[in-house]
Order: sequence, then structure tokens, then C-alpha cells
Amino acid sequence: MLKDFRDFALRGNVVDLAVGVIIGAAFGKIVSSLVTDVIMPPIGLIIGGIDFSDLFVTLRGDSFETLEAARKAGAVTINYGVFLNTVVQFAVVAFATFMIVRWASKLHKAAPPPPAPPPPKSETLLEEIRDLLKKEK
Repeated sequence: MLKDFRDFALRGNVVDLAVGVIIGAAFGKIVSSLVTDVIMPPIGLIIGGIDFSDLFVTLRGDSFETLEAARKAGAVTINYGVFLNTVVQFAVVAFATFMIVRWASKLHKAAPPPPAPPPPKSETLLEEIRDLLKKEK
């Protein structure tokens, strides 16, 4: 059983999948920082100095200045600013994935189909006999 597990775990597809997951997690952190620290602040500045991560609605309890203060007080909140950041992160990841797949598909153009194999000798002979019989008529 251990040998079967080792063979499974070291199979090329499993190792490739593990590498993909690790790189994907690192890429996710990069995209998260890109959205939170680079993309959203200028957008917030353009629409009036809003920090999207602090956009929330308190469902129960007092009103709070920041989401962190609401969390410390134990207030029940809907954090739609954090949700907006996550949606933008998804859009960036989806676009990056699209561009990578598009680039990879251009690199890996489909090879032209191989030429059809020649007909068998018997078929060629039958065609020749048919053509001779047509000429004799």
C-alpha cells in the first residue's frame, strides 16, 4: 500500500498539480496586494477619498468609524467594501488567467492533421479495373 501511495504521489500529474497550487497561492497574495494597495486607493481617491476596506453597514449595535472598531466591539456588520475588494481581485485573477491561457494557446498551435494514408493496394487495383471497364464500353 505504501508503494502504491508513493507511486501515486510522485506521478507527474500530482507533482504538477502541487506546483500549480503553490504558485497559485503565491499569485493570489500578489493580486490581493495589488488590488488592496495599488488599484483600490486611487479609485477611492477619485470617488471622494473612500477606503473600500472600511465600507460596511452595522446590523446591530452602535455606528462605528471603522470596520476594525466595529469588529472589536463585536458588532454585526455587512462588509460590502471587503466584498468589493474581493470582486476586483477575482476580476484581476480571471483576466490574468485569460491572458496566460491565450498566450499559451498561441505558443501551442495545433499541428496540421497528418496526410491521409494511401488507399490499400487492393482498392487501387479495383479502381484501375473499374476505369478499364469504363473505357471498353
